[in-house]
Amino acid sequence: MAIVATENLCKVYNIGSFEVFALRDLDLTVEQGEYMAIMGPSGSGKSTLLNVIGCLDTPSSGTYRLGDEDVSELADDELSTIRGARIGFIFQSYNLIAQLNVIENIEVPMYYQGFPENQSAERAEELANAVGLGDRLRHRPCELSGGQQQRAAIARALANDPLMILADEPTGNLDSESGSEILLLLDRLHQQGKTLIIVTHDDGIAERAERVVYLLDGCVKSQQYNRR
Repeated sequence: MAIVATENLCKVYNIGSFEVFALRDLDLTVEQGEYMAIMGPSGSGKSTLLNVIGCLDTPSSGTYRLGDEDVSELADDELSTIRGARIGFIFQSYNLIAQLNVIENIEVPMYYQGFPENQSAERAEELANAVGLGDRLRHRPCELSGGQQQRAAIARALANDPLMILADEPTGNLDSESGSEILLLLDRLHQQGKTLIIVTHDDGIAERAERVVYLLDGCVKSQQYNRR
């Protein structure tokens, strides 16, 4: 079953009197449970594509189906609801809330989905333990290493049991040891059946995916399937 399907997808930015195409007639399908990497040079459209897939941005034209729903022209509040319920995000800069501790950061998505407080706290602790932060539950981001912050971000991404997880350079700010630990966590999520879409410039990371999609000038230039 396709969880993501785009057809003739375009994203155009108007800069003065000029039109800049970030995505151009892009067709892409991602199957449920797939692990896909997106690669390409700077300015090729990688992050724009991830933002559209994640309902953080809308296409200028073309269609985007998330599961069985066309989300191409939904209003911002409808897209926000979909993001909260179906999509988990992992960012290079972690994007944790500095004033909140690990448990509270993990609880944030559940708060917006209306989870009862006791239920969200219990699930947050389970997720923190699952990513190896059981001894850091009351620590704030400034008291954590980069790897620990990214583990908290992964736990937060899993809070609402999303359909898919989107990651933009998830190991970009980490040393090699911490990066390897995060990649093992992502491997484990894929083995558990999660759909993963990762933007990366690192060939070593891309090799872990089942499929690598290469973008150039907002288009799919080529695709490669890795042997598993």
